[in-house]
Amino acid sequence: MFWKQSTTGVNTKEVKAILDEKETKMKLSLKACAHCTLCAESCFLFMGRNKDPKYMPSYKFLNSVGVLYKKKGKVDRLDLGEMRDLIWERCVLCTRCYCPVGIDIPDMIALARRVCRSQGVYPQYERD
Repeated sequence: MFWKQSTTGVNTKEVKAILDEKETKMKLSLKACAHCTLCAESCFLFMGRNKDPKYMPSYKFLNSVGVLYKKKGKVDRLDLGEMRDLIWERCVLCTRCYCPVGIDIPDMIALARRVCRSQGVYPQYERD
């Protein structure tokens, strides 16, 4: 199996504690995103996938960290599974994405990955 996913429930207290460490940066980043899509041109996955919007750095950021923030860390396995697909399948964390507003998208994607890992939701190759 390519993906590793625990079948136990989500420890929302642990998720919230991880999010609290970067709460200010996360809030500011989410508020600062103007949905301008200028970050997309710097993503080779976006460019190489016929400019599929699901590969835009802003899409990945808003649909991972944005969901975590909106739900205040009270996510379920389905939420984490969807995030896993975004932040591992559609992002190699190469740090090439450029936001003209100054959002550190790689740092935010790394935060979402940390949350997923803490709950046992990550690719099999990360475990090996």
